[in-house]
Amino acid sequence: MTEHAFAPFVRTLGRGKRARRSLTREEAHDAMQAILDGQVEEIQLGAFLMLLRVKEETPEELAGFLDACRPACYQALQALPAVDLDWPSYAGKKKHHPWYLLATLLLASHGVRILLHGGPAHTPNRVYSDQLLPQLGLPVANNPEDAAAHLDQHGLAYLPLESFCAPLSRLLTLRYFLGLRSPINTLARSLNPARAPLSMQSVFHPAYIELHQGAADLAGDRDLLLFKGEGGELEIRPDARTQIFGIRHGEHLESAVLDNVMARQTPPGTPSAETLKQVWRGELQDEYGENAVIQTVAVALWGLDRAASLEEARELARELWQNRSKQVL
Repeated sequence: MTEHAFAPFVRTLGRGKRARRSLTREEAHDAMQAILDGQVEEIQLGAFLMLLRVKEETPEELAGFLDACRPACYQALQALPAVDLDWPSYAGKKKHHPWYLLATLLLASHGVRILLHGGPAHTPNRVYSDQLLPQLGLPVANNPEDAAAHLDQHGLAYLPLESFCAPLSRLLTLRYFLGLRSPINTLARSLNPARAPLSMQSVFHPAYIELHQGAADLAGDRDLLLFKGEGGELEIRPDARTQIFGIRHGEHLESAVLDNVMARQTPPGTPSAETLKQVWRGELQDEYGENAVIQTVAVALWGLDRAASLEEARELARELWQNRSKQVL
């Protein structure tokens, strides 16, 4: 009797403290390819993901996973029109309103074509983009063809992970059963499935920034902006100093900071799409929300070279916000 082909990957990660080691980039590719091809048993998946979680994944492992997943994503989205900005949305909101959605809408209304992508709800008591967008009157694509139509119509499309890399979508739902995030949460944020020239990624914990950037370096990515976003979503907190990391035009970003523009605020506690609509229409004033939109848009404008500095980008973002079409929502 021969052992299962996936067993060596589990064994490599799960040996004792002295014998275990991280996977090489090539091994990580082969392991993820087996997962994508459906050649791994459920018990192996759980063991593999949690061993990686306890050990903590390396940039080489994440790059190997990307080597396997990105070609599948590119194949699934080959007919998608070109987009300017990759916007992963996998964290969900718990305490603050989802101001990042107004940021995407403001950018899209000024010619920035954005692909939002996210996975299924996997953490209790959080509200996700695909639940919120319909409440704003914006569609959620069922497939890449829908997403292409939404990009042409709105300049903005949300595409579920299931529609371009279904195995990863299923793995995200294991969070519910395992009670812990897994490397798939990091991987999904790093996919840039439409090959946008700029990808922005947010993290829950600053420690993950080095992992994201290291994998992007290995994968040859040239423009990536990373920061600790509110609740893990791509949203700048206007009541906190935010340091931006990443890769800009192929070079490591040395130092970029957005200072807070207000004192620390108490979150409302219940995310609401209705509040977003009222603020966009000018029916409700929310200083925190408006500044969250402006700060987040500023980072994107700077990353897209639509402003020479973050300060200039912030002024441009403020102007765009003040002149927004309030009838869009």
